[in-house]
Amino acid sequence: MKKVVLSVAIVLGGLSTYATSAFAMNTTDAIMITINQEYKEIKVDALPQAVRDALAADFPTATLDKAYVNDAQEYKLDITVDGAKSSVYADKDGNWIEKE
Repeated sequence: MKKVVLSVAIVLGGLSTYATSAFAMNTTDAIMITINQEYKEIKVDALPQAVRDALAADFPTATLDKAYVNDAQEYKLDITVDGAKSSVYADKDGNWIEKE
């Protein structure tokens, strides 16, 4: 009986190894996303007027602490609303972007 259990374990182990090595993972997409999301700090005065107007319209009590931009002209805004710190994202036209 021990030989049967051992034989089944060896066969199943061999099959699972074969099945996992058949699929190659493509990590290029993850690398491209990471490169695209690198933000550089900018002065608050350098924000486009559309982004400043959107911030004032949608977050009237917010204080803008810092601003960042990436190569895709997406802006990350660190704001404080009623004592709570948060980050919001916008494109150059002042449209809000949802990020994780």
